[in-house]
Amino acid sequence: MNGLLPVARKVCRRGRALRMLLCLLALPASPFALADAASPGGAVAPIMAQIDAGHFKAADTAIADALAQPGIDADTKTALAFQHERMRRILLDFTLSADEVKARVRESIPDLTDAEFAKWDAAGLFEHQVIDGRTLYFKRSPGNLFRISPQAVARRAVQTPITDGPMESLNAHQRAIYHAALGEHRSSVLPRRVRMTQTLTVDADAVPAGETVRAWIPYPQAIPGQQEDIRYVASVPAKHDIAPASAAQRTVYLEKPAVAGHKTVFSVTYEVTLLAQYHAIDPAKVQAETITPELAPFVAERAPHIVFTDAMRAFSRKVVGNEKNPYRIAQKLFAAVDRIPWAGAREYSTISNISDYALHAGHADCGQQTLLLMTLLRLNGIPARWQSGMVFSDDGTGYSNIHDWGYLYLAPYGWVPMDVTTGRLHPGPGDDKALEWFYLGGLDAYRIAFNADYGRRFVPPKQHFRSDNVDSQRGEAEWRGGNLYFDQTGYDFDWQIHPVSQGRNNN
Repeated sequence: MNGLLPVARKVCRRGRALRMLLCLLALPASPFALADAASPGGAVAPIMAQIDAGHFKAADTAIADALAQPGIDADTKTALAFQHERMRRILLDFTLSADEVKARVRESIPDLTDAEFAKWDAAGLFEHQVIDGRTLYFKRSPGNLFRISPQAVARRAVQTPITDGPMESLNAHQRAIYHAALGEHRSSVLPRRVRMTQTLTVDADAVPAGETVRAWIPYPQAIPGQQEDIRYVASVPAKHDIAPASAAQRTVYLEKPAVAGHKTVFSVTYEVTLLAQYHAIDPAKVQAETITPELAPFVAERAPHIVFTDAMRAFSRKVVGNEKNPYRIAQKLFAAVDRIPWAGAREYSTISNISDYALHAGHADCGQQTLLLMTLLRLNGIPARWQSGMVFSDDGTGYSNIHDWGYLYLAPYGWVPMDVTTGRLHPGPGDDKALEWFYLGGLDAYRIAFNADYGRRFVPPKQHFRSDNVDSQRGEAEWRGGNLYFDQTGYDFDWQIHPVSQGRNNN
């Protein structure tokens, strides 16, 4: 990604168009965001392939042999160390035997037969890996079955509904955004003020007593027309360091000593004004955009997760056909990715190419779908970029979740949002049919964006490997002895809706 820096620095000295965004993206990736750095070569690439093929013992031997070579550089040592850590993380995700998967599925389908399980397994409905001769299943595969197989859903003994987020179906909020944007001739409407507290908790005795725990909790991006008037309120501990607005993955940095027998708890409270968006896109007005130096990074490959593989090209040709209109191409690609069933995801740091994984796995979560759509859009010359954070609701259910979405560039409209996971909506008899494509050009106001890009360094940077070297939503922690992975930490969100502030204080 270093090739982007001269363009980005040049734009940082120029006018407003894309200046803030490219200045954000000019920050180099962390040396510990290894799965999102430039594709490694030499000794590392074949070891990655061994791990992806499930040959962990051979990979361990290859790592040891590579580290024993004279003159090995520090970056290669770090990359090799991460591949060792990646194997450990994969084994934390793939923990179930076939019998354990069957037992869990039988909690919902008591009369599941071995033959029926074998048929579904052969169809790829239970994600698994063969690791050194052992078949290990993803720990979420029993529950994911009912996300990806209508046949399995129909076989459940008790037909309880499968719940989605409140924005998955067309609702009054989306209708209000649509009508307000059209009525006011504005793309940003219906501001709401939110006070949010995010908590990061490190397990008791995960760190020796008296040792300093370092924590990074996500913090909102300042985005005109989307997130404004950001105000820090409080933190635990009180001493804190908010990353600059230029940080593409923005956080609040905190330190606290561990106490024996007690969890180490960090929290950040802030207020932010959120605005909904809707861009009324007329396909007849959309035209192919000249790719300027400012837009060039957003149509480029970015290994390892945005790569124009032969399989990606073939899928794109099948979906796009002879279509030339950029918006119609985006619609076709959006619809194709939306058809991939959502399912719970393995950790991103364990996946060597996320867009390729989403193309072939038979299911994908929000970040995987977003990276796949970004790759397909860029392959077709349509600029696309990442955004992620969290989503919530004020419907009384206490719903919150971490979430990923993105933006695409359509001339003459500029950057417009897209959320392929929330996907196409289903307008009722009295609705405008345009609402079907609400999330291809619109966003609700029940989300907070922490990240303007994926795989970027924290400010201040982590000293050890990131738990998630692609996204930043749950918070991260470490101590001088190493990273504290997700099996040692927890997170939570708590929020209230307040009257909209009249001030402007983008911190």
